[in-house]
Amino acid sequence: MDELSSRILTRIAVAVMVLSTGWIIFEALRTDPAPGEVAHKAADRAFADGNYERALRNYRDSLQADPERTDAIRGKARALLQKGRHEEAISWFDQAIEQQPEFAGTYANRGIAYDRMGLFEEALADYEVAMHLDDAVAEGPGLITRLLHMNEPPPTVADRADYLRAQLALPEEERMLSMPEEDKAQRTYRQRP
Repeated sequence: MDELSSRILTRIAVAVMVLSTGWIIFEALRTDPAPGEVAHKAADRAFADGNYERALRNYRDSLQADPERTDAIRGKARALLQKGRHEEAISWFDQAIEQQPEFAGTYANRGIAYDRMGLFEEALADYEVAMHLDDAVAEGPGLITRLLHMNEPPPTVADRADYLRAQLALPEEERMLSMPEEDKAQRTYRQRP
């Protein structure tokens, strides 16, 4: 190895050591997490793993530490939605909307709950509010999520809103508002504040 390569490797090694040491010091000096933060992160991991019962327990713990924690309220609502407890989910989505009425993802998810309950007009209204507040809702899950977790992209809020709008325009006897297999594929929407 020549002298130039040796110097470059030495500098890279020193830089890695300095950065690692800096990170360790930063983590050691960092303040305590906000009330409910640890339980909330555990709940998000459980939700991502599909363990909705454990997610509900952890969201409950997070809310006991901080009852006004909107992200935990939304998380609990999403977990209830995934468990098929739609009316409870809507109640929690309503609380989240009261706290943050401009947060599009909550309307999209409440729309999914209404949709699954057969309340299609309410679902469409929530989908439209969500898309009005944030056009990114219409795009569905991000590229990384689709690559890692999905063979085919699920129907988006915009897809479902378009479908409901078209079906509700038909005479009642011609409507086909629910397609259980496709409806089940619709994922809840997670949006970071």
